[in-house]
Formats: sequence, structure tokens, C-alpha cells
Amino acid sequence: MRLRTLFLLILAFLGIWGVMLAQKPFKQYPGGQDGDVPLPPDWDKPTEWSSARLRYRDLGGGRFGGFGGFGGRRGFGREGSWGTDYPLGGRHLAEGLRRLTKVNARSVEQVVELDDTDDIFNWPWLVAGEMGDWKLTAAQAKTIREYLLRGGFIYMDDFWGPEEWARFDESMKVVFPDRPTVDIDNKDSIFHVVYDLDDRYQILGMWALRGRGGFMGQRAAGTVARWEGVYDDKNRLMVTMSFNSDVGDSWEFADDPTYPEKFSALGIRIGVNYVVYAMTH
Repeated sequence: MRLRTLFLLILAFLGIWGVMLAQKPFKQYPGGQDGDVPLPPDWDKPTEWSSARLRYRDLGGGRFGGFGGFGGRRGFGREGSWGTDYPLGGRHLAEGLRRLTKVNARSVEQVVELDDTDDIFNWPWLVAGEMGDWKLTAAQAKTIREYLLRGGFIYMDDFWGPEEWARFDESMKVVFPDRPTVDIDNKDSIFHVVYDLDDRYQILGMWALRGRGGFMGQRAAGTVARWEGVYDDKNRLMVTMSFNSDVGDSWEFADDPTYPEKFSALGIRIGVNYVVYAMTH
């Protein structure tokens, strides 16, 4: 009996060790929108839940090896559109989870690249922003498809209007050519698993509130918030999208007194519901 127990303990240790070896070490990318942000003191503490952020190649190739802004037009530092709201958005969401639920959330989010085909499978909750800028290869789309069908979950945010939807949808259809993107019904449990979110209004980004002119100023004009998703064969949401809303800004600026509290109040609750849904479905 003692030998059997020892054997099981060794197997468990080897399993945990194998997972740790498979995961890439934590790295804070310097090119995110928020610049160099000090690490929280508990950044390396083990937890039961962790968020990961998708680092993707921008449509049009961009700069610096393809991680610049759309067509080289915009982007943040060297990293490009994927770094929008990073890293403060994920950190504020984690703080909200720990305050509003019993989820023991990691205080920092991991950056995941699709070409590291093994690493993505270590992070069951993935967030991505500026989806009108992403561009997937066939191999990357295959990796995301396998990740989702194995039980992974992706939340996509902050893309606006028909042009950005078309650019988003081009890659989404490579991931799932046979699965439609649909409006999520108000009765779906994702809107009720923690908070009842029947009253979902459009969440504006700080850029819209500051009334920037040109492209950014026109981006939200005439748009209506939509809450979209892609289901698997068991009616589980694998992909969720906030189209014509900037939920990421509601996380990023949750502690900024110049940003309206009503947007962060809804945005944080959406994040809480989506995390708990992914953990329980």
C-alpha cells in the first residue's frame, strides 16, 4: 500500500512538473498600451485561475516583423494592436474577480503566441482586443480551433463598424468555416451565472469620450452594441465577442476618476460572468 501511494505521488509530481515545463515563463511585454507598469508583489503566487492575452499578427503585416498596427497605421510601441489595454486591463479584471467572487485569480496575465502551439493549451481563458486588426494563418487558425474544441474559451473585444467586422470575420471563418457567429440570447447562462446582465448598454472607450477627431472620432459613430458568440456541439460558448463596445477600456480605466463609473461597473461584471461561465461550462 505504501509503495502504491508513493508511486501515485511520484506520478502526480511528474505531471505537475511536466505542466510547469510546458508553460512559457512569465514575461511582461514592453510594447503594451500602458507602457512599463510595475509588477504587483504577488505576481508569481500560484492561483486557481489565470488570464492569458493573445498576441497576434496584425492585418497588413505592420511593422517590426508583423506586430505593428493595422497596415503600419497605428499600434503601441513595438507590439501592435494586440497590446491595447495591456497590461492594466487584465490586472484590474483580476482584482475585480478577487473582490467580487471567491475565484483566486492571478494578478498578472500571460501573453500567448499562436506559433507556440503547445503553450496556448496551458491557459483555458484567453482574451484578445482590436479584432478588426488580427490576421491568422491557416496553421494558427487550426491551433485556435483545436484549443477551443478541447474546452478553451476566448473573449474578443473592441472592434467597430462593418469594415472592422469584415476583417475580424475573415480570420474567424478560417477558424470555424462551419460554425456561425450568432447573437447570444439574453437567456443564455453566460449573462446570469453571477450577475443578471439583461441591461447591457454600449461601453465607450476613453478615446471616444475624449472626442478625438479623424478615424478614432468616427469609429463609434452610429454603432450599436452587439454581444456575439460561437457555440460548440454541446451548446457551450467557446468564443464570445463584444462588438461595437470597448470593454477592455472599462477594465483598464476602472481606477481612473475621469472614466465613467457606469462603464466599468458593467464591464467588470461582464468579465466576471464570462470567467465564471468558462470555469463551469
